[in-house]
Amino acid sequence: MKNSGVLLVNLGSPDSTSVPDVRKYLKEFLMDGRVLDAPWPIRWFVVNMLILPKRPKESAEAYESIWTDQGSPLVVTSHKVRDLLQERLEEPVGLAMRYQKPSIESTLAALHAKGVQQLFMIPLFPHYAMSSFETAVERVKELIAQKFPSIQLSTQAPYFQATDYIDALVSTIQPHLEEPFDKLLFSYHGIPERHLRKSDPSGQHCLAKPDCCEGCHPSHDTCYRAQCFKTTEAVTEQLGLKPEQFAVSFQSRLGRDPWLKPYTDYELERFAKEGVKRLLVVCPAFVSDCLETIEEIGMRGKESFESNGGESLKLIPCLNEHPKWIDALEGMVRTFQQKAVKEA
Repeated sequence: MKNSGVLLVNLGSPDSTSVPDVRKYLKEFLMDGRVLDAPWPIRWFVVNMLILPKRPKESAEAYESIWTDQGSPLVVTSHKVRDLLQERLEEPVGLAMRYQKPSIESTLAALHAKGVQQLFMIPLFPHYAMSSFETAVERVKELIAQKFPSIQLSTQAPYFQATDYIDALVSTIQPHLEEPFDKLLFSYHGIPERHLRKSDPSGQHCLAKPDCCEGCHPSHDTCYRAQCFKTTEAVTEQLGLKPEQFAVSFQSRLGRDPWLKPYTDYELERFAKEGVKRLLVVCPAFVSDCLETIEEIGMRGKESFESNGGESLKLIPCLNEHPKWIDALEGMVRTFQQKAVKEA
């Protein structure tokens, strides 16, 4: 087998909590046509004229509330995960962020300098979405074609119901179910409904009917919503939860267009007002705790739930550096290696 390497790619964070750094991050993120998928002139106007004048200051304050001495929780944790995986592998393991640092280009250059010819990429997004999994993969492909054509790329498919990933999730959730609770909420990152339709190869299945995510359908290979439901189903089945003990929602929407429903912030208020007292929240779309989990759910969501009558909201940590998660990543690499040897 050719000299091989592994590339982990996560979303990214601002370099600091300063307003200029947050503005720089938001601009790169929102100008991505797979995130804000309007034509370039409209995207430029919306980002530069409507979002960037005010949003960076608000976001900087939010980042300040979660920042650690080492930096962004997402970036710090991702580096630790890379180091733990590297301890188990002989081939070099690189870490890159889709936006900001460490950049994909600099990480590819470092792997190329180490002689990597066969690169196995693991997007740190368990579910397929054009604004996360797809944009990361396509950016890596683009840079390899432009600057590192000697590198042959293989990519881990979405692993939303892979046994090792589900086992890791169950291991993080199980200890929190030992204390009394009323409901477990699976809060996934939201995406606009139009993204589902754009990712639907059939062009006519996703959101065409209420039960479009049930069963098996070729469109589910790129359907974020169906994959989130399948993750939930696999986890709750292994945990032995009854339907009334859990729920699914989607968080972090932006703009006025319809996003996947139900919305997490609405559900937190509704649960509290309907008598749910002890709520657990897990965020399976994120493998590392970040602004969307720590601040949006663990701080603002908790305040909303408790101010509307709930007694306690507990955020279950993401996979982060959990040994079972490192096991899952190692398993992906080993499976790829075995396949590559057979095909050699």
